[in-house]
Amino acid sequence: MTVYFIGAGPGAADLITVRGARTLAAAPVCLYAGSLVPRELLAQCPPDARLVDTSQLNLDEIIAECVRAHEAGQDVARLHSGDPSIFSAVAEQMRRLDAAGIPYEVVPGVPAFAAAAAALKRELTVPTVGQTVILTRVAQQATPMPPGEDLATLGRSGALLVLHLATRYVDRVVDELLPHYGAECPVAVVAMASRPDELILRGTLADIAARVKEHGLVRTAVIVVGRTLGAEQFRDSHLYSPERDRHVC
Repeated sequence: MTVYFIGAGPGAADLITVRGARTLAAAPVCLYAGSLVPRELLAQCPPDARLVDTSQLNLDEIIAECVRAHEAGQDVARLHSGDPSIFSAVAEQMRRLDAAGIPYEVVPGVPAFAAAAAALKRELTVPTVGQTVILTRVAQQATPMPPGEDLATLGRSGALLVLHLATRYVDRVVDELLPHYGAECPVAVVAMASRPDELILRGTLADIAARVKEHGLVRTAVIVVGRTLGAEQFRDSHLYSPERDRHVC
């Protein structure tokens, strides 16, 4: 048997990958985060599949479900929102599965920041304007940031920042980024990206905090800060330039 960590995507049920959907449809056990994964995805599970909502389970209880399936020789579809590679808490589960000798694989999904960029109709990397994207979050009491990864430090790069789980701390975000990006730096907040209740707020560092509070956003949103959000005058990329020699590999 194998535990498959599947990226369920940002919210829309049809944004799961083909591989993810096929794996889900074949697994007799599905562990899913009920507060984040769309219920429509569960309709793709086998009719007799064991469905376990992990939103109220701790790590030990989640691994116990995997052990039970392992002993029964049953594959497990472990559904995570977005993509398992960032802010998914799969590393600690993998560590436990390694210790228990339970095999696992990872099926990537569409991350929230990609869905946010799609909703904004923006490329996050624009020639001569910005070629670096930093995915990060802000320190919380339960999970501090490692040394050197605070917003004030990251902000010195001037790169486009995508902040997860940060709308509750929008005042702190603004205070720490203002000295590096300036009050007129474009900002966008995308909540529930790709879902029917998707909400997009556009503004600048000068006014975005007020807009976030006005709409009462505290979770399931990303904050995007950087010059590429407002880029209009920039050089075309070399990729499709008529001056490029297409005979050179």
